[in-house]
Amino acid sequence: MSVFPWAYFRTAKSAIKMHTLLDLRGSIPSFIHISDGKLHDVNALDMLIPEAGAIYVMDRAYVDFERLHALHRAGAFFVTRAKSNMVAHRVYSKSSDRQSGIICDQTITLDGYRSCRNYPEQLRRIRYKDAETGRALVFLTNNHILPAVTICTLYKNRWKVELFFKWVKQHLRIKRFFGTSENAVKTQLWIAISVYVLVVIVHRQLKVTTSLYTSLQVLSVALFEKIPLDQALGVEANQNCGPQPDKQLNLFAF
Repeated sequence: MSVFPWAYFRTAKSAIKMHTLLDLRGSIPSFIHISDGKLHDVNALDMLIPEAGAIYVMDRAYVDFERLHALHRAGAFFVTRAKSNMVAHRVYSKSSDRQSGIICDQTITLDGYRSCRNYPEQLRRIRYKDAETGRALVFLTNNHILPAVTICTLYKNRWKVELFFKWVKQHLRIKRFFGTSENAVKTQLWIAISVYVLVVIVHRQLKVTTSLYTSLQVLSVALFEKIPLDQALGVEANQNCGPQPDKQLNLFAF
């Protein structure tokens, strides 16, 4: 706390959080907010602008029925895990295939004093047993159309968020900071995220088959060399579909 007094967390310990919304279609962050360690995860939902038709996958830390109902009213869908103390009753049960791991697929209504007022609509509750770990998981969603197996697969892909943070911490030098001020720490984090996004874009455009870490090492060595990216990364030049239009703006107007 004496080194980072602006990052409030505990009496003698500082911390920061990087709230991230990851687009699973390309593993690219579409929303990032950096806060101190005391800001609860669920508050990040207040900063999002819900996109109609989008599916937001989140863990139990984001279960706030008032905020989830705001996503529902905006025309968006969500998939999350139910808390053990949730009070609800079953309205209807669909037939389930236990061989696929689906124990039950139910339509429920919340019965809690606050939860039923914050979310008056019906929800879908899916109980799933993981064949690999043997764990029974309970999912909540407002999507009543997608198959139950698809809902479970969507939540399983939420692990890509953890892999994203792991990759950033391991390969982009976030274990130590070069400055102690709020601006210095946030600048280093934003630089790391920008590097990650640029490497992912290069991978997609050039169809690189190597890992992101390998490409990052190659780029760090050839950073100041005037060599095309496809040659530096060992990509055949004929993969590109013709020359790309020059979008560089003129620095001086004549």
